[in-house]
Amino acid sequence: MNHKSDEAQALLAPRPPLGEEARVAAIFGAIEQQLGFVPDGLRLYSLSPPLLEAFVANIAYFRGGTSLSPILTTMIRYLVSADAGCQFCIDLNEGFLSNLHVDLDRARKARNNPALAPVTEREMPILQLALRAVEAPDDIAAEDLQVARNLGWSDREIFDAVVQAANNRAFNYVLRTFKIERQGVFA
Repeated sequence: MNHKSDEAQALLAPRPPLGEEARVAAIFGAIEQQLGFVPDGLRLYSLSPPLLEAFVANIAYFRGGTSLSPILTTMIRYLVSADAGCQFCIDLNEGFLSNLHVDLDRARKARNNPALAPVTEREMPILQLALRAVEAPDDIAAEDLQVARNLGWSDREIFDAVVQAANNRAFNYVLRTFKIERQGVFA
């Protein structure tokens, strides 16, 4: 059942548990230092400081701990979000792509045809593997991994790409469930 009238109103208010306000404020301060703002999708996680910390650690890993390029990881998130219909994440990742100097028209065209994604030729198979992993995981075979390996991708990089896609899909569904559809919903 779709309740369109509920879309403008978030279903939960992001309030840290009593006594956890300073912990959440410190995390948000670090995020604001990095991004210049705190995305409302992350504000929602203030309801559970341990989950917020885990989520932020995951983000930090993909921002600097993986050898996957920032454009590739952002395109994975962007295309997974577009497929999941998470407007908040589509908009947020378009902002990140813009900051990475990616042609947004080309990125938007990739929403209907991932083969048009603004990634390198070497990155294309791993992008497509990550996208297929969240759509049809049972269809992934050893040959799919071997294609990526033949292009020099390590098992860790393959794993990272698939985890980025799967984690983002879960995040998309959390935000859609609680009607976090745009930045400023908690203003």
